Amino acid sequence: MWEVLQSATDVRSRVTEWMGKRFLAHLSKTGFDLESSWFVPSRVLAPLRRNGLDPVPELARMQAHGPVTRLPLPVTVWLVTGYEASKQVLVDSEAFSNDFGHLRELGLFSDEAPGGLGFSDPPEHTRLRKVLTPEFTMRRLSRLVPRIEAIVADQLDLMSMKDGPVDLVEHFAMTVPALTICELLGVPASEREEFQRRSVSRFDLGGAATTSLSAVSESIVYFRELVRAQRLAPTDGLLGELVRKHGDELGDDELAGLADGLLTGGFETTASMISLGTLALLRDPGLREQALGDEKAVNGLVDELLRHLSVVSVAFLRIARHDIEVAGTKIKAGDIVACSLSQANRDPSAYPSPDVIVGERAAGQHLAFGYGAHRCIGAELAKMELRIAYPALVKRFPEMRLAVAPGDLSFRKLSIVYGLHSMPMHLGTQPSPIQQVL
Repeated sequence: MWEVLQSATDVRSRVTEWMGKRFLAHLSKTGFDLESSWFVPSRVLAPLRRNGLDPVPELARMQAHGPVTRLPLPVTVWLVTGYEASKQVLVDSEAFSNDFGHLRELGLFSDEAPGGLGFSDPPEHTRLRKVLTPEFTMRRLSRLVPRIEAIVADQLDLMSMKDGPVDLVEHFAMTVPALTICELLGVPASEREEFQRRSVSRFDLGGAATTSLSAVSESIVYFRELVRAQRLAPTDGLLGELVRKHGDELGDDELAGLADGLLTGGFETTASMISLGTLALLRDPGLREQALGDEKAVNGLVDELLRHLSVVSVAFLRIARHDIEVAGTKIKAGDIVACSLSQANRDPSAYPSPDVIVGERAAGQHLAFGYGAHRCIGAELAKMELRIAYPALVKRFPEMRLAVAPGDLSFRKLSIVYGLHSMPMHLGTQPSPIQQVL
């Protein structure tokens, strides 16, 4: 009798899984609004939501009950909120796959493979990463410091000439990383607006989910054209360098995928960190003073802000290759695993008083850039931009303050990369001691 019941349970489970996959495939083709969909449980959307600068309380409640939680979905999806459990998943490429093909089979993405590092496994991932790693060493990136400093200074000058409130998102947070990534890749700065549109639309899931998927396809097509142009006449940027050094071994699709991955990881995330980090500085005069400190102080502040804000809410989805146990939870082969980076970085077992920004905290082991082989290859470039942008902004505009009430700020409601839609600011005109404004 027990065998019969067990068999029936297994059949029911397989049917439910199949129906769930078909349902996701249908939604990915027809489009749907996650934010307004009554059939999506709040626990499922919690990893993509925030409460101001903090993860929503529901994530902390889940974490308190255990570092791994099954989400109420027709397919088996595990949400990992614990710091150590997240590290285990993120570092283990043998047990957990990033291969795009698995996600496409589940109907979670369109047929256009994004390529790049984020959706590949070793040995393919290892081969591609080996090509890029020499270009992202501190020695190589240091050549960009003067250019980033000039970009920041130019934007501050332009902001100072504007009358009335200035939108920090539009005129600084977006512009600095856009121009930096254009400089890195060797793309004309005149195409900055297209860069912004492609990047923002892929991460904002508040509207039709297919908008995010189509943005990836559009970007790949764009970069394929750019790669072809670089093959004819390589420029001094990264794409030109890759074509010169590895053009024979890398196809157009691979180079386009790498370029798109750099856009994905190097633009929107840094833009969000600049605006949200500035909001955090406005709230705490002590942090603003630290931003004007020596190199060690600024480096510590940047890492703590990265930990606290964790603008990338969830790491790329993983698929379990085989049965494995994570923090006492048995995960079966084929299960989907999502790591909440925002909540893992607030795990009290890893960081005392995790919801408080402690500028002097040793937060260098945070998961804001991921962990293991898939840790963001552009992490040092992003930190370089932040180390330049925060002090320059605070020094240039010591009286800066919000031009709207804090409660009137417009945050993204549902997004893989969290951020502000806009941030109206009064910059002030006279240099004076910084005052607490929030």
